[in-house]
Amino acid sequence: MFQFNDPQENLQALLRSPSYRLAYTDVEFLTGPKMRPARMELEFLKPEIAFEQRDIHSTIVVFGSTRIVEPAVACRRLEEARARLAEAPGDPRRQRAVAQATRIHAKSHYYDIAREFARLVAQSNGNGCDLVVTTGGGPGIMEAANRGAYDAGAQSIGLNISLPLEQKPNAFITPGLCFQFHYFAIRKFHFLLRAMALVVFPGGFGTLDELFEVLTLRQTGRMQHIPIILVGEEFWSKAVDFQFLADEGTIADDDLRLFQIVDAAADAWAAIREFHRLG
Repeated sequence: MFQFNDPQENLQALLRSPSYRLAYTDVEFLTGPKMRPARMELEFLKPEIAFEQRDIHSTIVVFGSTRIVEPAVACRRLEEARARLAEAPGDPRRQRAVAQATRIHAKSHYYDIAREFARLVAQSNGNGCDLVVTTGGGPGIMEAANRGAYDAGAQSIGLNISLPLEQKPNAFITPGLCFQFHYFAIRKFHFLLRAMALVVFPGGFGTLDELFEVLTLRQTGRMQHIPIILVGEEFWSKAVDFQFLADEGTIADDDLRLFQIVDAAADAWAAIREFHRLG
């Protein structure tokens, strides 16, 4: 049987009890497994309300690798990798690091292309609330796109994700439009909810995951009709053999029309303008 304390001691105990906390201030309760649906709803509502308050109508989403940095940084990292290799020329890991740094340096021009593309978009955004550049908010290509909008004096969005390895938002996102997500699904939902176009630069697992989810949604007619533009013929022709999938019959020939590949920022922007018949 439960043993009651002295009434005054009992009162102090119940006031300290987690059960007496207001539900919305009880972090332990809110982070429990039973509250997952509520947390997911909050992750949806917080950005949604902010976008409505700022009257943001539409976005252009840019995906790409966190590892493709601006040319000067890529050059410095390559030099550092070569210096480490010089200390131990026979070390296979250092040899591999130089090879990878060399390839990243060769792709660093995509940082400049992403920055230029976002600047072109932002300069066309007369009211600041349409075609708002949106990225995952991290470094690399994401930083480049946010930076291009920043260069043009336009607002841009960053949808960051909490990861085991710390990831800070880049410095070019508009304050008040940078959000941190726990759930990938809700983050992806916000990427696409207002999207007028998806522009995808070279990247890894995360970029491919986001690209193929959008391709699947477009293929199955489960989202709005938007242009999907891959930047970098050299990269994408090797990264994914789309023609092979069609030849094998695992996708339809018409599915190859869901996307197009370009190499220049101006071409990506022109494709979007043509698709939406923008003046």
